[in-house]
Amino acid sequence: MFIDEAEIYVKSGKGGDGVVHFHREKFVARGGPDGGDGGRGGDVIFKVSPHLNTLAQFRHKNRFVASDGGKGGPNNMSGKSAESLIVLVPPGSVIYDSLTGNLIADLVHGDQSIILCKGGRGGKGNQHFATSRNQAPRNAERGEPGEIQNFKLELRLIADVGIIGIPNAGKSSLLAAITNAKPKIGDYPFTTLEPNLGVAELDQETTLVLADIPGLIEGAHQGAGLGDAFLRHIQRTKVLIHLLDGLSVDPIADFSQINSEMALFDPNLSKKPQLVVFNKIDLPEAQERWKSVSKDLKKRGYIPLAVSALNRQEITPMLWKVAELVQKSPELPVQEEIPVYRPDKNENSFSVQKIPEGYRVSGAAIERAAEMTYWEYDGSVRRFQKLMEKLGVDDALRNAGIEEGDTVFIRDYELEWMD
Repeated sequence: MFIDEAEIYVKSGKGGDGVVHFHREKFVARGGPDGGDGGRGGDVIFKVSPHLNTLAQFRHKNRFVASDGGKGGPNNMSGKSAESLIVLVPPGSVIYDSLTGNLIADLVHGDQSIILCKGGRGGKGNQHFATSRNQAPRNAERGEPGEIQNFKLELRLIADVGIIGIPNAGKSSLLAAITNAKPKIGDYPFTTLEPNLGVAELDQETTLVLADIPGLIEGAHQGAGLGDAFLRHIQRTKVLIHLLDGLSVDPIADFSQINSEMALFDPNLSKKPQLVVFNKIDLPEAQERWKSVSKDLKKRGYIPLAVSALNRQEITPMLWKVAELVQKSPELPVQEEIPVYRPDKNENSFSVQKIPEGYRVSGAAIERAAEMTYWEYDGSVRRFQKLMEKLGVDDALRNAGIEEGDTVFIRDYELEWMD
């Protein structure tokens, strides 16, 4: 089954915890702090695989969670960093933030990859907190939490040529006639319910990748019929074969309608080179229409061709003409860096909310600090208190009317206020 949309949940690995430990050795009365750091959590990386052509692998698996970093050890031993989780996607994958709809990345070429969620750094062991005044610190950090995010994936097929036209114009028959593709073919509208890809070999040096795009009708750019879900597949193509139904009552009206729908969906589609092909020329009714249709198209600046996909009549000259247009078309731009959207945000910003149980403090930096605090160690708690003062959380709580004994909630942690 061809799948071109998916919703996924991604979580990078948590950093490993740093540890509180003191050196123990025979005849060494006062071993110093030697608690090791935690290892880094695993990243979640999406990478292009040229062997994939759908998003079908996300149909049954849509949660991707990287491994956590290892815990630090004694004798200044750092924990093991987790391996990155690599998720393969087909060329042409577009990644959006599910919440905001903002573009995250557009993965086109086989060597592209992107870190969607970075693993948390490892927590520091107590070796880092020793000072001349505090030579035996009972203080360390837990690992930094991993990032959690939901993404929407869309696939836009990458083909040299897109075959477009109204339903039942013969697009699938044409694709089957010129390639090894085996699409479903019938004599009723909307036979094709999903795009089909095929490869045509003209000679040893010339090949074309063609995509049969399901039939478009009026209002397709707004989702009518098979809708705009398939219009995006045309965006990757270099050249369009606009196939006209020789048995249609008005092929010119069909031609104008399809072009209008493409322009309404994406104005750039109207700029793509088009080879207009009149199909079913083997039938007498189509032969009668061909003269007037050809004359009208030439007035519009097109040089149409007449073929029969069923009998494979005039298929080879059409393919060479298409190959010529493809060679003249510019290549897809190769981007040295993948455009990545990252929202501008102040990590240190926070909010204080009065709730029936007390006060809730929310903010990226303060929540991360709470996750990384060893609450069982007084030194770690004092460090967290200093951070609250530095960020201005203390003053904000006082301004909100907090009193002695009130409860402060930060993530899943409950703290008692003492002034």
